[in-house]
This record gives sequence, structure tokens and C-alpha cells, in this order.
Amino acid sequence: MAEPKWSLRGEYMESCNCDYLCPCIYTNPQEAATHDHCTAVMVFRVDQGNFGDTKLDGLKFALVIRSGRVMADGNWIFAGVVDASANDVQRAALAAIVAGDAGGTPALIRQNLVSNFRGIAFKPIEVQIDALRRSASIPDILAFEIEGVASRNRTGEPLYIDNTAHPANRRLALARAKETHVKGFGLDLDLVGKGNNGHYAPFAWAA
Repeated sequence: MAEPKWSLRGEYMESCNCDYLCPCIYTNPQEAATHDHCTAVMVFRVDQGNFGDTKLDGLKFALVIRSGRVMADGNWIFAGVVDASANDVQRAALAAIVAGDAGGTPALIRQNLVSNFRGIAFKPIEVQIDALRRSASIPDILAFEIEGVASRNRTGEPLYIDNTAHPANRRLALARAKETHVKGFGLDLDLVGKGNNGHYAPFAWAA
């Protein structure tokens, strides 16, 4: 079997404007979002990655999405952010992946669901992980903080939903957002203290 052209492994985190628990997740995603649209931001930290001979370890990227009420109907606004700390070769490689030009999961999203691609920005991306808490920020684009919904079995683990069709991972930790802000690519969202939806999980993509 041929070696993949690129591969990425690491950690993903997300927040959207849907009420907890986002109906898109448990309806595959056939049912209406809890508001008139779904605005979702996904941030990825690459722990191990390469595009051919170009190493991508330690870099980050983000996907910014806005759909109508039913995500499966498509017609999405879609954009990406690539870590500004990447060198020129890394930027080109990661931008090709994130934009869907290099195959894999982003290409499937863009080919099947996106009608309005708003491009790739290069910005510093900050990610923090502390036990059940996750946060991410990108200047002038997005910021969010989520916390996993702790299981009462006292293991320190969150609740999970399994066997989903989510592009990051089939198994997702359930989380609530403390705040979610989206400003980039012509979008505008500010939620504070609403407990809106969040998720996190390891991810592994290749093409």
C-alpha cells in the first residue's frame, strides 16, 4: 500500500453556537440546529505531522464553518487558519491540507458541503489544555473556552459520545463552552456564560 502524501495526528477542540448537546452530532447531522444557523470553530494541534518530507510537528490550524439550520444540507461558509509560526514551506503544505486542495477530510468537507470558501488566513494560534479545560484564540478570528462535562464516576474523565460521523473523531468528549467568539471571515458571534456546545478529542487524518 502506498505511503500517504500527508498525515496529521494530534488534539482537536471545538465550540459551536448550538445549545448543549448539539443535535447535529446525534442526528448524523440531519436535524435542525438549535438556532437559525450553526457557527462552529474547530482548532487542531498537530503533535506529529508531515506533508511529504516537510515536518508539521507542533503547528496548529483551525476550521471556521457556518451552515444553515441543517448541516447535512450543505451550502456552508468555510474558511481556514494556518499557524503563523510555520515557515514558508510549512505554510504552503498546511494551507493545501486545510483548504481541501490535498485530499483527505478537509477535501471531503469542501467538495460535498461548501458553497462559499472564504480562504486561508495566517495567524498566531494559541491553544491551552488543562485537565477537562480547553481554550483557543486567534487574533481577529476566534476565541473560545470549553470544559468537559465530568462523569460522576470520579475518574476525572468526561462523558463521551461514540460512533459519531464527526470529521475529527468518531468518539468525542462532551463539553460546554464558557465563552465563544467568532469575528473572522465576515462572521460575528459572541456568547458568554451560555453553556453552548463543545467537544474535544484526539484526531488522525491522512491522504
